[in-house]
Amino acid sequence: MNHKNGFNPLSRSTAHRRAMSRNMVTSLLRFERITTTSSKAKEVRKAAEKLITRAKVDSVHNRRIVAKFIQDEKILNKLFTEVGPRMKERNGGYTRILKLGFRQGDAADVVILELVDYKLPSDENVEAEKKPAKKAKKAAPKAESAEASK
Repeated sequence: MNHKNGFNPLSRSTAHRRAMSRNMVTSLLRFERITTTSSKAKEVRKAAEKLITRAKVDSVHNRRIVAKFIQDEKILNKLFTEVGPRMKERNGGYTRILKLGFRQGDAADVVILELVDYKLPSDENVEAEKKPAKKAKKAAPKAESAEASK
């Protein structure tokens, strides 16, 4: 029977499971979207949602509790200044799991775990960022050659 099993041990020791969970939650908050297996995503989602709920209220107490789990200072700051306020109106369900299919090597069920308000960078934004950089590089050599001829 499967009574009172509150989590999936993922065939790992306690220390390995905790370290993996911390790393995956940190990556989720850094990139706001990660690709992993289905069972890992379901376990990581539990921890991430609890941390985001704490981050909705920015207090010293909440920061210290979350800092026990997230070691990276930049990600901790991002969680309390960006992610928490964005999720202020939500009562839960901060993450979503999108199924991708099966992994080639071992046929594991692969999913994308992302924050609900994640937006893909659009092609227009990417092209707009690249084009001015190229124009600026081309304009600079012309200006230098004009100054050299004087």
